[in-house]
Amino acid sequence: MTTARRLARPALYLILIFMAVIYLLPIYVLLVTGLKSFAEVDLQTMWSLPKGLYLENFSAAFTELAPHLRNSLAMALPAAIISSMVGSLNGYVFAKWKFKGSDIIFTLILFGMFIPYQSILIPLTKFMEAIHLRGTIVGLILVHIIYGIPITTLIFRNYYTSVPTEILEAGRIDGAGFFDLYQHVIFPISIPGFVVVLIWQFTQAYNEFLFAVVLTNPAQWPVMVALNNLAGSQIIQWNVQMAAALVAAFPTLLVYILLGRYFLRGLMAGALKG
Repeated sequence: MTTARRLARPALYLILIFMAVIYLLPIYVLLVTGLKSFAEVDLQTMWSLPKGLYLENFSAAFTELAPHLRNSLAMALPAAIISSMVGSLNGYVFAKWKFKGSDIIFTLILFGMFIPYQSILIPLTKFMEAIHLRGTIVGLILVHIIYGIPITTLIFRNYYTSVPTEILEAGRIDGAGFFDLYQHVIFPISIPGFVVVLIWQFTQAYNEFLFAVVLTNPAQWPVMVALNNLAGSQIIQWNVQMAAALVAAFPTLLVYILLGRYFLRGLMAGALKG
């Protein structure tokens, strides 16, 4: 083994550690500021450790955000599950049940990924008012389901392309129909794809701000909107703000801590290949 090869792995580890430290620096600032008293919060000492542990900052932040955390979970979970199921069925159709014009329709669906939120905000608001869903969690769920369909369709379509067509043809010979094949053949092998899509969609819906602030009322605000409005009009308690940011980020952080390895397995299994 040459000297260059012996040094390559330690150098790679050093680079990765350096990048991880840079990435985690904002979390460090959030954490140490969230544990400080209001008197300790200052730009000159933002890197310093707190003199004591003021956990009441987190208690106050959680008290303020708890109703909105429930709103976010009540919105993000159904949106992620339903858009994943619709995307799975769409991907199944476009990968294995091609029909005349299917490629054009697939391209038009993908076009939805490139439509900026701002360009459809006014007509979307008018439409939600017309169907009496503006200011409700249900309306926000519907928006995230529709906006999630293009990416979920693309992911599942690419994933199902690798499924041997012979398996489906054998099922058709045995008399299995569209939904029979999906239920007994396609769905059982879709778990890696669903893990990737569910985590992706949950994160996108949970962290989204623009639709949430426009389409909901204060009582239905998701946590990201409530976090933005937590600051006072005269004095901003940055220690409570930082604690609130960590509280708001906790659900998505927990998802990646518990399911991150499955997310990576899904990626490696082909959920984003094609």
